[in-house]
Amino acid sequence: MILTCFPRAARSAKAVLIPAALGVFAAFVPPAAAQQSGAAAKTVPADQAAIDPATTIVATINGEPIYLAEILAQIQQLPQQYQQAPMEQIYPPMLDRAIDARLIANAAREAGLQDRDDVKARVAQAENEIISEVFLTEKISTQMDDAALRKRYEESLATSTETGEEVKARHILLTTEAEAREVIAELKKGADFAELAKEKSTGPSGSNGGDLGYFTKEAMVPPFSEAAFALKPGEVTEDPVKTQFGWHVIKVEDRRAIEPPSFEQVQPQIAQEMTREILQETVEALRDGVEIKRFGPDGSELQ
Repeated sequence: MILTCFPRAARSAKAVLIPAALGVFAAFVPPAAAQQSGAAAKTVPADQAAIDPATTIVATINGEPIYLAEILAQIQQLPQQYQQAPMEQIYPPMLDRAIDARLIANAAREAGLQDRDDVKARVAQAENEIISEVFLTEKISTQMDDAALRKRYEESLATSTETGEEVKARHILLTTEAEAREVIAELKKGADFAELAKEKSTGPSGSNGGDLGYFTKEAMVPPFSEAAFALKPGEVTEDPVKTQFGWHVIKVEDRRAIEPPSFEQVQPQIAQEMTREILQETVEALRDGVEIKRFGPDGSELQ
């Protein structure tokens, strides 16, 4: 069910969910992109407000440029806590890393490793992964925009079964019926419910004054729910309520209609659901009409 509460997303749902759903890194500008673009390279001060990473040179090795796009791509692949570090702290080591990586790559090419069959196979695999990622990301982007997400949200609201009431209650859980009746007697004499819960309840909510927060009727075991939803705000059960957990004394503090979550709350889940659907539909369409044979590890054909 879509309509459950989720934290607000700090970024757009697509920006977070598409790469995660594909199981690949977020798209980035390859270092070679600047060289292929045909744009004239330029050196721009680091503190300039608007710079083009694809054409901004940050280092040269025997005249061969390294572009800012390479540094930004490397930063994007770091763990999240490092990505959040100030640029002035993270930039120097990442620049050294880019320089070292280029030196190693140049040395590998001079050794002719790019012509080895095993290297060619890995390059082909990497190419397949990259173009697959771009293909699927663009496919999702064309079908899942804000309007589509909001339409799905409205459809979910129309078909939601999460209606009715929820109550806010406290309870005191006791081992025996006799103990529960003693608590009820103390409450009738004016004892504070929350303080008694802290003192006598054997349940995990006891330290919190027995507070259970708001819950729906379906969220609790039937005997407990029936007793709680029969009470008005401020009322306490006249008799102990028995469940498989023990004997309960229940106090209802509030009742309210169930409010559906906002679009912003469920947007990430809706986007994730739509992403899965689009991926599944895309793969099914690609399989349609294609002869596919499967073979086991021994080379025999699988049925």
